[in-house]
Order: sequence, then C-alpha cells, then structure tokens
Amino acid sequence: MTQEVIHVYLMPGMAASPVIFEHIKLPENQFKVHWLEWVLPIDNETISDYSLRMVSNIKHKNSVLLGVSFGGVLVQEMSKHIKLRKLIIVSSVKSMRELPKHMLLANKTKAYKLVPTQLASNIDLFAKYAFGKNVKKRMVLYKRYLSVNNPKYLSWAIKQMVSWNQKEPIPNLVHIHGDNDSVFPIKNIKDCISIKNGTHIMIINKYKWFNENLPRIILED
Repeated sequence: MTQEVIHVYLMPGMAASPVIFEHIKLPENQFKVHWLEWVLPIDNETISDYSLRMVSNIKHKNSVLLGVSFGGVLVQEMSKHIKLRKLIIVSSVKSMRELPKHMLLANKTKAYKLVPTQLASNIDLFAKYAFGKNVKKRMVLYKRYLSVNNPKYLSWAIKQMVSWNQKEPIPNLVHIHGDNDSVFPIKNIKDCISIKNGTHIMIINKYKWFNENLPRIILED
C-alpha cells in the first residue's frame, strides 16, 4: 500500500525570499515541500484579509503550514481559514503578549510610520531592523535572502507585525524558537521548543536540526 505523502508549505519571514528554505530537505517518500512567497498587499488590507488571499496557494488538504518570523504570524492567520494537519512557527510569536516592548511601543506611538520608506532602498539598514545586531558579517547572506524591497510592502508588513492583536495562542500550535533570538527574545516566549544558540535566522544556519527533527514533529499527534 502506497504511503500518503504529506504536503508541507513553508512561508518565509518579512521581506525574505523562500530561498531561505533551500537547505530544508525532508524524506521525499513521506513529504512534499512547497515554498510560499510574499505578494504585494492591497491598499488598507488587513493581515486577516491578506491571509485569506494567501490560503488560495494551499492546494492540498490536511497540509502542514510552517512560517518563519512575520511569516509565522501570517500562517497563524491563514490557519483560521483552512484545516491543517499541523501548524508550526519558527522564530516568531504566538500572541501580542510575546512581542518585545519596543514593538509594542512602536504600535502605541505609531512610530512604525517613520521607518519603512528609507528601509526599502537601504538593505543594510533593513537587515539590521529585520535581523537585529551582529549583521555586518552576514550581509552577503542577507542580500541573498532579503528579496522584497517594495516600500508599500515594507510599510504594510511592519505595521501588521507591531500591531498584531492576537490575544491568546492558537491551540496545538508548535513553536520552535532559538535561545539567542535578538528580534523576539526568548524571555518573552512561552511553551516552545528551544534551540540552543539558535538566532533569528536559525532556519538558515541550523537547517540540519530542522531536517532531523521536523519529520518527527510533523508526525506527532
């Protein structure tokens, strides 16, 4: 009897290309991996409405949806419109309570309106905003992986991230988080699988851990 293949959809982080998943390899006899990518938002579109548009890219029933960082927020919103086998977020947050104080403050003061336009033409500055400190050594990588520099998208994405109003975590969500994440510090994170020395970009530089552990995590009840 032929084993049913599980379809796994991967959503990258803010402004990132799905190329961040280039080293994620799951057993092909069990899993089929699909990359998702950002599309430009419509004027005044909410994250909820955007997620409903993105759900049209999920072509298989009972799929797995994994999102990184802001992509993790998006897949949580998508899960409200579609039945999934498993919902997984990486380097992300499960509710507004897990956002760092400076993001909550940016929402309260509307400071995010001052940031994005300059970022669109300055990949170095945007990389620092998106990935935190110690960015210079990896600038070549960031230029490879940060592919969306449209000002409209960046303005929208930063606003949606800091003003996300999810109050309680979605039940049965799997959260994988690095203990050295400078964007979403683990001190604010509850109920996660903690990865030692994992940074905000561990989907790239700790891909071996994901390749070894994702199959088990997906198949667990």
